[in-house]
Amino acid sequence: MVYSARPNPETQKYTFELLAQYVEGLLTTLKIKRYSLYIQDFGAPVGFRMLLNNPNRLDALIVQNGNAYLEGLTVARQAFFKAANEDKTQAQRDKIYSFTANKAIINKQYLRDVQSNPEVMSPDSWTHDLHFLQTKFDRVIQVQLLQDYYNNLLDYPKWQAYLRKYQPPTLIVWGKNDPAFIAAGAKAYLKDVPNAELHLLDSGHFSVEEKPVEIAKYIVDFMNKLTQ
Repeated sequence: MVYSARPNPETQKYTFELLAQYVEGLLTTLKIKRYSLYIQDFGAPVGFRMLLNNPNRLDALIVQNGNAYLEGLTVARQAFFKAANEDKTQAQRDKIYSFTANKAIINKQYLRDVQSNPEVMSPDSWTHDLHFLQTKFDRVIQVQLLQDYYNNLLDYPKWQAYLRKYQPPTLIVWGKNDPAFIAAGAKAYLKDVPNAELHLLDSGHFSVEEKPVEIAKYIVDFMNKLTQ
């Protein structure tokens, strides 16, 4: 199997805007004119940038623990992203770099929210992630994205304005036990897309891993309604 190349982060700085450009380039190559978008975690800032760049191409939006509101971030989480962006010391870079280590990915991400029943989380999840974190360069890419993440918070008002103006059909399926992107962030969407369908699930950040069938049913029902 051949995967896409990843430019060296020493010569290509990684940002969410760059990721959005690459995904848009893929859609252009595939000649995809319109699409429905599923956003989660890092995918939310990529997706919203795509929507701002081409606001009329979206058919439907599915949000799963993908933040677009300050309400979805604790004060401590907001401070972390701000420090990651502004503190350029080696100590801060080393701290962020440590978050990309194998044990950190497994225990502080995938297993963090399922400590009482870790067997619900398939090892395939982190195995696939860790395949792309085998080298120092791969890990530095993630460091650069974490350093860039605070810019997403600054862009939240633009994303919210998009939602208010275009009122896309929106489904929100959100793990209410997520301590990183808290449930208030899911409810906040209703301020701008009041007709959105919202479901708070008894799950954490990686809800699609914990509740795949439940989420799949919500998505199928939601998409079916759009064709009626």
